Amino acid sequence: MWDFLQTYGPRLFDGALVTSAQFVLAALVACAAALAAGLGRLSAFWPVRGLATVYIEIFRGTSLLVQLYWIFFVLPLFGVSLPKFEAGFLSVGLNVGAYGAEIVRGAIQAVPKGQWEASYALSMSPAKRMRRIILPQALVLMLPPWGNLMIELLKGTALVALISVPDLMFVAKQINGATFRSAEAFGAALLIYYILARFLITPAMRRLERVMARRLGRA
Repeated sequence: MWDFLQTYGPRLFDGALVTSAQFVLAALVACAAALAAGLGRLSAFWPVRGLATVYIEIFRGTSLLVQLYWIFFVLPLFGVSLPKFEAGFLSVGLNVGAYGAEIVRGAIQAVPKGQWEASYALSMSPAKRMRRIILPQALVLMLPPWGNLMIELLKGTALVALISVPDLMFVAKQINGATFRSAEAFGAALLIYYILARFLITPAMRRLERVMARRLGRA
């Protein structure tokens, strides 16, 4: 195993960097999409509410793999061509964002009624009320399930190898095809994914939970 890592470790490391970049960009897309769709589901305007519902239902009700192929292979037929790297993180982010939208909606609705009434009493505008009072409290409620969602997002990035994005899984498949050392190639990939999830994403999300709880006096 040691000789394998000496030979192919740099390639696996480069693939892990691409996976990390895909994760970060997909997470940004997911957060933006979840917030927009979650708020859209609570909108008083039916066109906004309907558009948010359609997005959530489509991306939750269909396979991420199919969505990835649609964005990369089918959209060019309609004049929208995306490079494979952008198509990868966009498809993963939009898919996870659809699940996150329901978390956002549920967390906002779970904010105590008294907080809403207090903001009404202060004559705040809807945007200021949401930004200053409701969303900070909802964020504390939504962070624990979002931690699990971020790990699912990391695992979802492995599918971008199917459109030849040179991520960790793509590199592992190439090494396996050249050496037939499946245990070492995919074992190393498995270990790297675990390290990213267990020692980077999970601690970061837990720290963010503690920070937000302290800021709201809930620690």
